Amino acid sequence: MERLKGKVAIVTGAGAGIGKSIAEVFAREGAKVVVATRREINGQPVADKIVEDGGHATFSKCDISDEDDVKNMITSTIKIFGKIDILVNNAGIFSAVPIEEMNMDEWDKLMNIDLRGTFMCMLYSIPKMLESGGGSIINISSNHSVACYPGSAHYGAAKWAIVGLSKALAVELADRNVRINVLSPGLIDTPMWHDVQASAPDAEKSLNYWKSNIPMGRVGKPEEIAYTAVFLATDEAGYITGSNLLADGGVTSLLVSKPPFKNEKIVSDNRK
Repeated sequence: MERLKGKVAIVTGAGAGIGKSIAEVFAREGAKVVVATRREINGQPVADKIVEDGGHATFSKCDISDEDDVKNMITSTIKIFGKIDILVNNAGIFSAVPIEEMNMDEWDKLMNIDLRGTFMCMLYSIPKMLESGGGSIINISSNHSVACYPGSAHYGAAKWAIVGLSKALAVELADRNVRINVLSPGLIDTPMWHDVQASAPDAEKSLNYWKSNIPMGRVGKPEEIAYTAVFLATDEAGYITGSNLLADGGVTSLLVSKPPFKNEKIVSDNRK
């Protein structure tokens, strides 16, 4: 059964990682997919492969920090497929910069892409969704939206803001059949994760450290996020809006990382 049959979906940042997996899985579930990326060399092959495999897809060159690009992406989607049912705001960047080294150019660059870009894609998609009776918007944030990583204040601020923005618009549009939810992954095996690994002096120690902070003991797969996005896009999630769904292997439920030792049985009674 194709759970997204007849739906038209825009997926930004679909040239690699989570976005690529979402585009591919959406197509397998019957959606007509707009593969939106900043670079044609990344996005066009994804769209071509979907078509080659029997799906429906088109490539749209879009830098989500550029308002004209976003408008053109929406216009071309309507021209080719006639409507927009689903928008997945996945495109974004990550950087870790201590506050002493931060500058306004770095702040503005990240905010313009991660937050302003997400808003612009919604701003120009929502009227088209309303014209066709509604839709589902899935904003990809991060588990940084509920907890913080030292040295990445601007990224955390943007990801928290995406949740607030999504909740506000979800409430505003709830009675007009436009659902807006946030999907917040943890560590996923993507190029962004590979960059984190490459920045460490010892990749193996880095991997072991991060795994010790993940209750499931492993890095997630892009497909696991993609299938979660499928659920949020379908009518199966018809009563879900304004939520922030965490898919992080339990990271944000963990108080401290697992100790490299085993305690004896502890029984402590403070009823003095």
